[in-house]
Amino acid sequence: MRQYPKPIETLVSLFTYLPGVGPKTAVRFVFYLLKQPKSTMARMASALQELHDAVVTCDVCKTYSTEPVCDTCRDGKRDKSLLCVVAQPRDVGTLDAAGFSGRYHVLGGALSPIEGITPDKLEVASLLVRLRQEPVREVILAFNPDIEGEATIMYLSKQLQSFSVRVTRLARGLPAGSDLEFADEVTLGDAISRRWEI
Repeated sequence: MRQYPKPIETLVSLFTYLPGVGPKTAVRFVFYLLKQPKSTMARMASALQELHDAVVTCDVCKTYSTEPVCDTCRDGKRDKSLLCVVAQPRDVGTLDAAGFSGRYHVLGGALSPIEGITPDKLEVASLLVRLRQEPVREVILAFNPDIEGEATIMYLSKQLQSFSVRVTRLARGLPAGSDLEFADEVTLGDAISRRWEI
């Protein structure tokens, strides 16, 4: 990378910490920001500081919140008997948008021994405590259909065997509008094995 003034190089370096942002994209971001009014930059700096100062982890479900217990956990209209376990806080919004009306538990990631993410680094212990204390009848394991997600589902399903709860996972198969020829073998295999009558 060519030499830029120190403030530019520092911010470029910081932007590369973001997922999917390489040096070239980081340079574009910084040069774009340099053209913005100081008031915009001040609002961004304030928002970043507030993000760090005001956002905490919900004591119950482990998602992000500005209160010790998040709005979702305090919502008395949600079905307390359904507990959906997800990897990341952003998954909560995705499933809510799809119409899920139960409660959540965020693990904080998925198992990946190669990256050093083992069960003790995730919110598994707090999940087991919740299942002992709350009237849950079904636990839905909602993870990405990749190696880490599958490993997490297998691990959790074994951990949950001693509980008298139904353990389910999200269905998999062909998305609407896709072509059979472009489906991978695992997705196509799941679509065939999980077929239903019409």
